[in-house]
Amino acid sequence: MIRFLEQQQQNMIDLIERLVNIDSGSINKDGVNEIGKILQEHFQEIGFKVDVVEEQEHGNHLVIQHEEATKPDIIILAHMDTVFPEGTASERPFHIKGDRAYGPGVIDMKSSIVSLLFAVKLLVHQQKKGYKNIQIILNSDEEMGSLTSRSLIEREAAGKKYALVMEPARSDGSLVTSRKGNGVYTLTVEGKAAHSGIEPEKGRSAIEELAHKVIQLHELSDYEKGISVSVGLIEGGSTVNTISDHAVAHIDVRISDLEQAESLERSIERICSTTDVSGTKTLLEGEINRPPMESNKENESLLRIIQDIGDEIGVNIEGTNTGGGSDASFTSALGIATIDGLGPVGGNPHSEKEYMDIPSLLPRTLLLATIIQQLTDKHT
Repeated sequence: MIRFLEQQQQNMIDLIERLVNIDSGSINKDGVNEIGKILQEHFQEIGFKVDVVEEQEHGNHLVIQHEEATKPDIIILAHMDTVFPEGTASERPFHIKGDRAYGPGVIDMKSSIVSLLFAVKLLVHQQKKGYKNIQIILNSDEEMGSLTSRSLIEREAAGKKYALVMEPARSDGSLVTSRKGNGVYTLTVEGKAAHSGIEPEKGRSAIEELAHKVIQLHELSDYEKGISVSVGLIEGGSTVNTISDHAVAHIDVRISDLEQAESLERSIERICSTTDVSGTKTLLEGEINRPPMESNKENESLLRIIQDIGDEIGVNIEGTNTGGGSDASFTSALGIATIDGLGPVGGNPHSEKEYMDIPSLLPRTLLLATIIQQLTDKHT
């Protein structure tokens, strides 16, 4: 099996380069759709049916399974979008330095998608039946919280026994067995403008009101319980000598278990509905839109299966938890045995230093193919 992958390694790297050099930020509909069309062609070449789920604002989603598949036991999730703005690919295109490949989205998660494609190609080449036991969803808005694809994922995942999620492996090679849940809120404050030197008393500062809210929101964090509330971006004001009449805060929320969600949401709503600066008004929008991927017996059991497979093929596997969110939360919350981080090894996602460890590409692809086949054998 590894010989086939060795023969395909340059093809894999060439395809990674092609995908990385296409801007496909979540708001770049054309770029994401271009990625989707390339992948659609590759999967159709090996006998897979690709259903395109059209979206109006963002890129289309793809639902993929073999033409002879009936009721697959395994759902595999990967996303085609990145966090990078248009023009990033031309500014710092794919390149290799030593044993690492660099470029926007190279590890999160264009290398993972290529690894998935070639794991399936390996099973087809070996005439293994595992490729008929998978359904693949490639979505276009994961980096934005899977706002349009969550319902698609949950609908297609219903009845599946296993979920394999193609986020990259951690930098030490670990797989992910639990993740924090997360949500995003936008708090908009309206005040009243006035000249800060001539008649400041006539103004009502939206920035001042927002400052009160930021401090109170941050005080909701309880790191020992795995709760964090962070205002990561603020905007406001027009000129330095004007009492601000408008301010906006973007709030990131993380939780470790689902029971924390309701009380935290109430606290956020209470803070944002209370006025500290008279004459200002606030509007809170958003929600906790990803449940946590909690450590449970189903996920731990699947991890042990994968660890045994790793031992067989010489890949050491450890499990870990992370604060980052992913679509694994949706399948795990449905009670489906879920493991995340099945892509190649890499690091520094969402940054200019993002990289993929090239020596991990083939072993991780072999690992994925073997997992698919052994899980298939387990139920036939």
